[in-house]
Amino acid sequence: MTAMKDLLWDKTLSVDVPEIDQDHRRLLELFNRLGHAVEDGEPQAYVEATLDELISCTGWHFQHEERLMEKHGYPGLQEHRAEHQALITSGEALRQQLRQSGACPSPQEIAFLEHWLTGHIYGTDMAMGAYLAETMEP
Repeated sequence: MTAMKDLLWDKTLSVDVPEIDQDHRRLLELFNRLGHAVEDGEPQAYVEATLDELISCTGWHFQHEERLMEKHGYPGLQEHRAEHQALITSGEALRQQLRQSGACPSPQEIAFLEHWLTGHIYGTDMAMGAYLAETMEP
């Protein structure tokens, strides 16, 4: 397996809402931990626990975003919530597939999770962040 690249936090990932950026940093850390666990040949139970934590923390984070969108009247809330649900569903499907096969994530599955995480941040989270940065109290 080729060496995985760590996802590094930089300003291009910032949505200009500090509490959301803090969540995103944590999710990147968990993604990197998962990739290293796979790369280092850690026990299957550890890899599964790390994937569980990534998916669980992502779900918590999505609830956090949705609460802020509700509070501040974000007009794209329903579409954003639907994207969150689709992402959680796809992450849980991958988790179930890995459990059934007893295998660690492949490089393609790690790439899927990378896109799963960063695609959402670079996409709909940027629009939400711009709105919240304008409407939230500093």
